[in-house]
Amino acid sequence: MRISYFTERTVLITGASAGIGYEFARQLAPVVSTMVLVARRNDRLEALKSELKVINPELELFSRPLDLRDKDELERFCDWLDQSDLAIDLLINNAGLGDHGLFVESEWERVNSMLQVNVYALTYLTFRVLPAMRKARCGAILNVSSIAGLLPLPNSAVYAATKAYVTSFSEAVRAELRSSNISVTALCPGPVSTEFLSHATRGADLQSHTAPDCFVVPVQEVVRQALEAVTKGRARVIPGAIVNLAMTTLAFLPMFIKRLVYNAQVKHQQLGTRSASANCEKTGTV
Repeated sequence: MRISYFTERTVLITGASAGIGYEFARQLAPVVSTMVLVARRNDRLEALKSELKVINPELELFSRPLDLRDKDELERFCDWLDQSDLAIDLLINNAGLGDHGLFVESEWERVNSMLQVNVYALTYLTFRVLPAMRKARCGAILNVSSIAGLLPLPNSAVYAATKAYVTSFSEAVRAELRSSNISVTALCPGPVSTEFLSHATRGADLQSHTAPDCFVVPVQEVVRQALEAVTKGRARVIPGAIVNLAMTTLAFLPMFIKRLVYNAQVKHQQLGTRSASANCEKTGTV
C-alpha cells in the first residue's frame, strides 16, 4: 500500500475511539498532517490522542466528543469545522450502530439510533464536507458499509438496510463526482474482531452470532485494504479473500433461492428457541 498517498492530508474520522475507526487513526497517524477525531467517549479519545502523539509528535490533533444521534450536536460540529478552516480532504465515515434480533421485538430507540448514525449522520457529514473538497478539486471519502448491506438479512433487517443505503449512496455520489478529482469508496467488511458485535447483539447469546474463524478478518488488515482501495480510487472493497468470494457467489444467486435459505434459517432459529424454552420448563429454570 502506498501510505505516502495520504502525506500531509487532513483527515476526519468518526467513531474513532474503538474498532475500525481506532485502527484507521493508528495507520494514518505516521503520514497525515492533521487529524480530527470524533466519538462519544471523550476518555477514549484522549487516550487515543496520547497514543497518536507518540507515533507522530508533529501530528496536529483535534478531538470532539460528539453524539452523532443528536442532529443539533452534529450541525454545531460541522459549523465548527467551517469556522476553524480545517480543509478536510479525507473523510472517513466510520461510526455505525448495529442490532441483531427480530425486528418485531426490537426497541424503537435502538432502531432510531441506527437510522440517525448509519444513515443521517453519514449523509449530513458528506453533504457538509463535500463542497470544500469540490472547491479544492481534490479529496477522498471512505464510507464504512458492510457485507450485510449487500443482501437482505433477517434478524438484522434495519442494520442491513442502513448499510445497503451506505453502499448505494457511495456508488451514486461517486458517479456524480466522476469528472472531479474526488473519490468515493465503500468499505464492506465481513466479521471483524472488534467490540461491535457485543454491542449489536441483544442479551447474552453472543456465541451463536459469532462467525467461523475462517471468515474473520483482523481489523488491521481490514483498514490496510480499505486505505489501499482509496489510493487506487476503487469504488468498493470487501476485505478477506474468503469473504469476498462468498459474497460474490451470493450476489449471483437468484432471489428465490435466497428466500428459501432465509426461511430455513428462521425456521431453524424458531425450533432452537422452542427447544430451549422446553428445556427451561423441564428444569424449572427461567
